[in-house]
Formats: sequence, structure tokens, C-alpha cells
Amino acid sequence: MIIGILILYFAFSCIFICINRNICILLQANQNIYTAMKVKNSRLEALKMLISSMELSSQEEVLKVLEKEGFKLTQATLSRDLKQLKVAKAASMNGKYVYVLPNETMYRRVTTPRKATEMMQRSGYISVNISGQLAIVKTRPGYASALAYDIDNSDSPYILGSIAGDDTIFIALREGTSRGQVLEALSYVIPEIG
Repeated sequence: MIIGILILYFAFSCIFICINRNICILLQANQNIYTAMKVKNSRLEALKMLISSMELSSQEEVLKVLEKEGFKLTQATLSRDLKQLKVAKAASMNGKYVYVLPNETMYRRVTTPRKATEMMQRSGYISVNISGQLAIVKTRPGYASALAYDIDNSDSPYILGSIAGDDTIFIALREGTSRGQVLEALSYVIPEIG
């Protein structure tokens, strides 16, 4: 005997038939789950870029800026996103408390903020120079930290690690690595190199 039908339509739609309090059967699910995750990942990337490029001091300000970027969300969702990104508040140069990212995900502040969607479409890459066991990647201001993070997480056997400033990345190369191997490894992270 079926005791009820529950239709869930939150971030994705599903139809469950509940046989009793402990047993429910999923009848239908669509691909909105994938879409919801894709939207969330884009929103988190935009949020990181915005926090790094602007001095935002309240969730209300963040919501307004996100809405201009095309992301409509509730304060509760924003609060969960900020918690997931481990965002904190810190005093800015003018003494105002603003949102900041933790050091390991920090995108450097830029002097002329752009729309987050525009910044996410570009890697910020300018040039690369290799000398011995060191590669130097020049980027636009504010892009080096994000690129270095991606380089470190690419798990290339030719790259030992990197250090990033605002617009420069120093990359330590494994001994005996050729210029071609380095450029190939970097091209997976920075397509403009290929």
C-alpha cells in the first residue's frame, strides 16, 4: 500500500513514492542535478573573483554584486557559499571590515575591477621564460595566484611547485626537464601557451 507521493522541486526535481516511513522509491530524476552543480561551481568561482577584486563588507552588498553578474540567490545560500569558501572578514587599508579569502585560495586584488564572468574567461597569461630549473610566468595583475594554484594541482611530473605574487609565478622544475616538456605541462593549465 502506497501511503503518499512526495514531489520535490528544490535544486532539482524528483518524484518519490513512499511505501512507508522508511522506504521511498525514486521514480524520476532529470539532469538538473548536474546543472545545479555546474551553476554552483560557476557561482563559487565568481564569488572568489568578486571578493578578491572588490571591498565587500556585507552579505547584502555581495548579493547585489552577484545579481549584477547574473547569479540570483538567497542570503542563506550565500551564507553557505561563504562558509564553504572559508571566507572571513578582515580590516582593509581604510579600516573597514571586508570579506577576504583564505591564503590558499587568494586571488589578489586588482586596481581596476572587472566583471567576474570576464575574469573567469581569461587565464591572465602574458608570457613564460625558462632558464635552467626555473620557469617564470608573467600574468596580468591578480591572476598569478589562481594560475599557480592550478599549476600546483596539475600533478605534472616536470613541475616540483610554484610560488606566486600578484602578477608573477616562479616555478621550480624537476632536474633534467626540457623546455618542451615544461611548455607541454603548462599548456594543460594555460591553453594560450600551446
